[in-house]
Amino acid sequence: MSEAAAVPAKHLGRGIVLIILAFFCLALISAFAKAVAPDVSSGVIVFFQYAISLVVLMPWFVRVGVRNLRTHKLKLQLVWSIFGLGSQFLLFVALTTIPLLDASLLANASPLFIPLVVWVWQKERPDAWLAFTLLLGFVGIVLILQPGGASRIVSLGTPIAIAAGVCSAIGLTAAGLLQKTELVPRTLFWYFLLSPLLVSPISFATWTMPTPRAWLYLLLIGVCMAAAQLLTVLAYTQASPSRLAPFNYSVVVFSALIGWVVWNEVPNLLTLAGAVLVAVGGILSTQRPGALHIDQST
Repeated sequence: MSEAAAVPAKHLGRGIVLIILAFFCLALISAFAKAVAPDVSSGVIVFFQYAISLVVLMPWFVRVGVRNLRTHKLKLQLVWSIFGLGSQFLLFVALTTIPLLDASLLANASPLFIPLVVWVWQKERPDAWLAFTLLLGFVGIVLILQPGGASRIVSLGTPIAIAAGVCSAIGLTAAGLLQKTELVPRTLFWYFLLSPLLVSPISFATWTMPTPRAWLYLLLIGVCMAAAQLLTVLAYTQASPSRLAPFNYSVVVFSALIGWVVWNEVPNLLTLAGAVLVAVGGILSTQRPGALHIDQST
């Protein structure tokens, strides 16, 4: 049975609403992280993002049962966790120096990098159509970089955000391989269990006592991450990932609006053009037959 036929088409609208809500939660996470960055380090933010999410999702994991949470793919779980949390850490670092739209867009450009990761990892060379979509997206990244602008050159935030996108692509490729054999609750359990453990040395080394305001932001970040995961799981019960993939870039729209309203970050025409090309390239790369469709909300 094909992926499109696996879920009734009449539920597509419900799936679209759920996936847009999931990526709205991800946009909120980036906004809260940008707001709390002056008070706590990126390592501390990442730690509480995963630790709080683990607590929030624990009733679901308990209901699934210990037997269904056991994994025989621990190495692959580690790869996903290391690069997934690495992506989040780099995104939060980038948010301290560049606009919310730029950071969110580049960190979520993983569909452009996933085919390259698969090429190296699984020796699957991109075809001509996929190469075109990647070229389209990378032209968009160049426009966002705006090499002619001196103010863009001095900011380390942009290459850091790109590195976040690369880490996300590696982690999501591992997640895609896990989804072939592992239950969704199992992969999420190990992701949220391993991630705070792996990042804890950095968070402890950079620890400063959060203010009450900072604690509130950390709590909201963790709750939003858990909500994003649950909404994504629900969305995929209503419609196939391939049909919902174009709406993953709703996070870019939400980030642009939040950045404009809260921080008065108004992107110029080149940035907007670059954002469109990155989004179009990423969407087209996921719509080709046989494309790797994985949960990008992690």
